[in-house]
Amino acid sequence: MQPNTLLDAILDEAGISHAGLAAHVNQAGRTRGLALRYEHTAVARWLKGQRPRGQVPDLICEVLATRLHRPVTLDDIGLGNPGEPAALPEATALSGFVERAPALWRSDQQQRPHVLDAPAVTGTPAVMPVWEWENPPEDVDVSRGGRHRVSMDDIEMLRAARAHYEQLYRKAGGVATRSRIVGFLNAKTAPLLRGSYTDATGRQLHRATGGLVAVAGICAYDSDAHGLAQRYFHQALRLAKASGDRGLGAYVIALLVNQSLYMREYRQAVAFAEAALRAAGRHITPALASDLYAMQAKAYAHLGDGTGALSCIRRAEAAAERIRRGHEPDETGYVQPGLVNVQVAEALLSLGDLEAAGEHAAAAVDTPAHDRGRVHRLAMLSQIELRQGLPDKASVTAVEMTERARGMESQRLRDRLPAVRDHLVASGGAGTAEAAALIEGALRVPL
Repeated sequence: MQPNTLLDAILDEAGISHAGLAAHVNQAGRTRGLALRYEHTAVARWLKGQRPRGQVPDLICEVLATRLHRPVTLDDIGLGNPGEPAALPEATALSGFVERAPALWRSDQQQRPHVLDAPAVTGTPAVMPVWEWENPPEDVDVSRGGRHRVSMDDIEMLRAARAHYEQLYRKAGGVATRSRIVGFLNAKTAPLLRGSYTDATGRQLHRATGGLVAVAGICAYDSDAHGLAQRYFHQALRLAKASGDRGLGAYVIALLVNQSLYMREYRQAVAFAEAALRAAGRHITPALASDLYAMQAKAYAHLGDGTGALSCIRRAEAAAERIRRGHEPDETGYVQPGLVNVQVAEALLSLGDLEAAGEHAAAAVDTPAHDRGRVHRLAMLSQIELRQGLPDKASVTAVEMTERARGMESQRLRDRLPAVRDHLVASGGAGTAEAAALIEGALRVPL
């Protein structure tokens, strides 16, 4: 029995307590000649997944429709299919999506295990959101009538929040940042999404919300909650489509490509990157194109396709040369100088070209980067230096990596440390042992 998160979310939107819903259902039942005596404990059982009997689901819809001044269906309250657990489908119709999306944010904030521990989907369920983003129909009108009139000040607040949480993620990691951004989504973003806005304002609202939701997905990914991260990315992709901003959609797909690489779904990574490059077309920026090509190169390298990898490396490097700072959207700010170098280094390492991989990794480390990016670059360089038979240099690099990682709560960074430590230990030597011991000390501190 799965918790009914849709009913939970719509009760929150309507501002009805458990006891209040029970009383309203009892009253609605009396108008139909039913003698109902529900209390708050019954509502608690419904929220845990128990299905109300008889006409009660219809009565719940009636009560909520009166409260919210709009039609409410059984699907809206998670009771559309008797005998099946209440689910959170990412509705294709925008109106349905707007109603359902905040239920995921609420479940995340409440630490619901069925949401936090869900595995990432593969196959058709993973591909369909990308296909729907790329193909018609488009959203003709995204306007909406609601209680709160959304203003440009509201949208600017969302944009500022996205920038704030992205910087917090870079400095402190996704584990520390996720609860904060999810709290913001629930408290500030959900009411705006359900508010009142014109088509023009709505498109900007959906774009700003999509950027925020994408960062929430990044934080979930960095926390090892891959099914949840994927759900956030799929939401961000739907919001990008509603905004009409193809570049934003391509950015979200780049996040899905990165996750596919982590999950070793290399053919999916290639296909997603191709979809982003194809569908975004002239709307894709040089920074995003360079990252997509570089990630494709890594995927091809893991598949053993050296020709495909080298071709994508050349395209990534060519796109990187066209990047003009100040002409990129905020979302692609992560594509800093040196990022393509470290991506290429990883691809070349998979192909066995240690010399070229080392040159690219060294170039990446020599280029300024934010703290999080620098840790990843140092980890890659240390790994390559060990493979090149340079344990002393690798030890110095590993020490800097460990020092810079202090204070960051990131599962992805945490994953890099044991591998570097184990390679240092295996190489032998006093310097490597000292560096390995420093890493071991850092790993003792729980996230």
